[in-house]
Amino acid sequence: MSDSILDIEKPLEKLEGKIAELKKLNADGAIDLTEEIYLLEEKALRLKEEIFRNLTPWEKVLLARHMKRPTALDYIQNIFSDFIELHGDRLFADDPAVVCGFAKLEGRSILVTGHQKGKETKENLRRNFGMASPEGFRKAARLMKLAEKFHLPIISFIDTPGAYPGIGAEERGQFVAIAENLKLMSRLKVPIVVCVIGEGGSGGALGLGVGDRILILEHAVYSVISPEGCASILWRDGKKAPEAASFLHLTAQDLKKLKVVDEVIPEPLGGAHQNPDIVFENVKISLLKNLKEIEAQYSAPSFEESLIEKRYQKFRKIGIVMEIVESNSKKY
Repeated sequence: MSDSILDIEKPLEKLEGKIAELKKLNADGAIDLTEEIYLLEEKALRLKEEIFRNLTPWEKVLLARHMKRPTALDYIQNIFSDFIELHGDRLFADDPAVVCGFAKLEGRSILVTGHQKGKETKENLRRNFGMASPEGFRKAARLMKLAEKFHLPIISFIDTPGAYPGIGAEERGQFVAIAENLKLMSRLKVPIVVCVIGEGGSGGALGLGVGDRILILEHAVYSVISPEGCASILWRDGKKAPEAASFLHLTAQDLKKLKVVDEVIPEPLGGAHQNPDIVFENVKISLLKNLKEIEAQYSAPSFEESLIEKRYQKFRKIGIVMEIVESNSKKY
């Protein structure tokens, strides 16, 4: 059984293995197993629906981290054309955990950037598991300024456990790089669409995550801290991560209710890795729709000023709560 299979997927994988064996026997022609195969396929579909329609927040975290889940480069290669990746922050080095470059979306020039994880151990080590260093954020900032200069929209794919917390990264100004990106993206005079495709963790996600529209895939997560980190702080026990996940409201559905994200993009039953082509098409449609809506909101003379003000107000409203205090039977 593959190490990339989640515990929740194992009963389904076992059943699908039996179906594959019966199909092989049926193909030999020695015995007709068509009816048995049909019944098992129906059972597999019911099991799949039962599993993936009732996921807990922790199970969604695990699904968002799935090794087979499409990465930023998968989306770039399947949604855009003429992608040219650019490298380096012109200060220290190139960061493989962040990909940036210019591409075309339905013939229109775009700057696309995002966190890049690997799909196997060797690549994950090279990509640092999608955890950006300061040079990754600065590379993105350099190219976002270039996009603004040429009036090109920006699309950012979020998929990271968080910014890299190593000593070297801190020495090179990790927190400064993230803060400068927050400031820069809040003031860029071009449309920005952010899409959380897997794991959106902490400041590492925010460093590429300020935009006019925030989209998220159905089984992606977005949080101020990982469940493991939250559990370690609150209970000094990382094993309580599943409990922490339920309190963090990090699922796409919770985030939509809280108005942290603007749109939830549907995934195939079982997750994005089950049928990536459907997800690529869904994301492409959503990106085009949201870019069109952003640009249609503002009149040409005041487009840039209105865009920045609307973006500012969008993030100012996140986290506003209404508190009702009862005192002497009066409500304030």
